Amino acid sequence: MADLHHSRRDFLRGKAALSEAAGAIESAVDAVLGDPTPAARLAGGQSPETARAAWRVLTLTRRAMACDFALRLCVSRDQNDTAAGMAAMDLVERLEDQLTIYRDQSELIALNRRAAEDWVEVEPRLFALLETCDRLHRDTEGAFDPTGGPLSRVWGFHRREGRLPSPSEIDAARGLVGWNHVRLDPVRRAVRFELPGLEINVNSIGKGYALDRAGELLAGRGVTDWMMHGGRSTLLGRGRNLVAGINGWLAGIPNPVDPSQRLDVLTLEDQALSTSGAGTQFFEHEGRRYGHVIDPRTGQPAEGLWSASVVAPTAAEADALSTAAYVLGVEGTRRLCRRRPGATALMVGIDDGDARIVRVGG
Repeated sequence: MADLHHSRRDFLRGKAALSEAAGAIESAVDAVLGDPTPAARLAGGQSPETARAAWRVLTLTRRAMACDFALRLCVSRDQNDTAAGMAAMDLVERLEDQLTIYRDQSELIALNRRAAEDWVEVEPRLFALLETCDRLHRDTEGAFDPTGGPLSRVWGFHRREGRLPSPSEIDAARGLVGWNHVRLDPVRRAVRFELPGLEINVNSIGKGYALDRAGELLAGRGVTDWMMHGGRSTLLGRGRNLVAGINGWLAGIPNPVDPSQRLDVLTLEDQALSTSGAGTQFFEHEGRRYGHVIDPRTGQPAEGLWSASVVAPTAAEADALSTAAYVLGVEGTRRLCRRRPGATALMVGIDDGDARIVRVGG
């Protein structure tokens, strides 16, 4: 019979751990709605009681990009207009149609099929996203690489069924990876692959990009005070939390050893936060744990941290940089933050059963 007696640390290695950890971001925001912290700066000098009497939070949700997106709008007590919020959610769905690699009609699929044979012109905003990927690839020393899909497949994480590949399998997959083989023509907004079999997958930046685009739409319609997240792991806050009477939105970094506690609470003032880790997708072989975040430079799963969180001006940056920070570790992330002075990273590790957080940059 299997041993049913597991320690708390063993329990936290599984799916429930990241579920609780991700939920801590959301619960930190929930707590603020009714109980703003004294450290938070008050919006307009109003008291929390006055704020709660005048405003309420309207929440809209939508399933997209294999996760739940949620938009929280601060509205007056008598306001029920959701047109702008619904339009933002519709935009997220359209972006999924463009960027997914799981639907044959997507523009990204078409690009991957043709770019090794000839230059392919793409939609202007998609080209801008690929230019962002190019800059982030350089700044992260190659730790962020949107061509790393073959490595996820060879390790079995593409289907969420982890396996231990042979060295030859890893070498073969690495031979199909490398953003340095992607060429961008800014005049024509065209893309060309120098390596047959190369493909672009924007999973590690797509949610953040969708949040940024939704934010542009909301701003264009005069909506200023809101928070939106994609799958709880990437969060974008704009304006003020009027219900709590504070400038910005609070988000917590959970303690993986004791998810009822937070290692830190951040105030996002027109900023984004994203967290990356391997708490839900991993497998164990001969006592070693292999997580789903693969270092594209080595073909091996990244290890050494429980999670890496990054605060940045945009959600796309935060999304991509949190993945890179998890791969790079503390010292590599110090170099990254020197190149990106607008970013702050919070690295969480577990040492002798205790969670520890290291703040880098900022």
